[in-house]
Amino acid sequence: MTGPHASVLGAKRIVVKVGSSSISGANAAQITPLVDALAAAHGRGCEIVLVSSGAIATGIPFLELDSRPNDLATQQAAAAVGQNVLMWRYQTSLDRFPIIAGQVLLTAGDLDHPTPRGNAQRAMERLLDLRILPIVNENDTVATHEIRFGDNDRLAALVAELIDADLLVLLSDVDALYTRPPHEPGARPIPFVAHSDDLAGVELGDIGAAGVGTGGAGTKIAAAKLAASSGTPVLLTSTSRVGEALSGVELGTWFEATPRP
Repeated sequence: MTGPHASVLGAKRIVVKVGSSSISGANAAQITPLVDALAAAHGRGCEIVLVSSGAIATGIPFLELDSRPNDLATQQAAAAVGQNVLMWRYQTSLDRFPIIAGQVLLTAGDLDHPTPRGNAQRAMERLLDLRILPIVNENDTVATHEIRFGDNDRLAALVAELIDADLLVLLSDVDALYTRPPHEPGARPIPFVAHSDDLAGVELGDIGAAGVGTGGAGTKIAAAKLAASSGTPVLLTSTSRVGEALSGVELGTWFEATPRP
């Protein structure tokens, strides 16, 4: 095995981010193969952190709503219900191995200020020391539009920086970054992005446009660049291929990290 993907098997600490559209609604069954892949990496000694969106999307049907609510209060209510259900689904699947999950809910302010940032870092380090699998999400029940991360792709990049991760894997509904929206003629996958590449020629479209999340291709590129600039390489691929991704198979788009000093 050669190329940057070969380093996946040597990564000790990995952050994996999955979006709402990949693990809620009709795709809720994808939690099982996702957990299978995380458990396999955990079983070979990796420290795994999952950043999972999906609280609001998971809560919507339990509130008997037809679509994602627009008002903040109902979004917060959906998140409160959905986060509980989402964690139950993850832990039920993890029980097969057995691995224990730990819930970590963050707001942007937690990582912007030294004291709560230090608290979050200490808690994450201790969870990993105890071989717990932290599942991180934005605390949507208390976050407002003014104090949000904006999307969980950025949150995942900040978590990777917080714990000095060896690899960040960004999962979506699309298997790689393309030169233009992948459904358009002439779209070509981009296998490798150097840390100095500004991707000026890429025409952005949506990645994961199911109407339940907030992320798209632009947010994933920004998050990948953020993590790479802090020294963590990033692999962007589809949720359905997470098992291959964590096994070092050459796929998706690899964002080269800026060399650490």
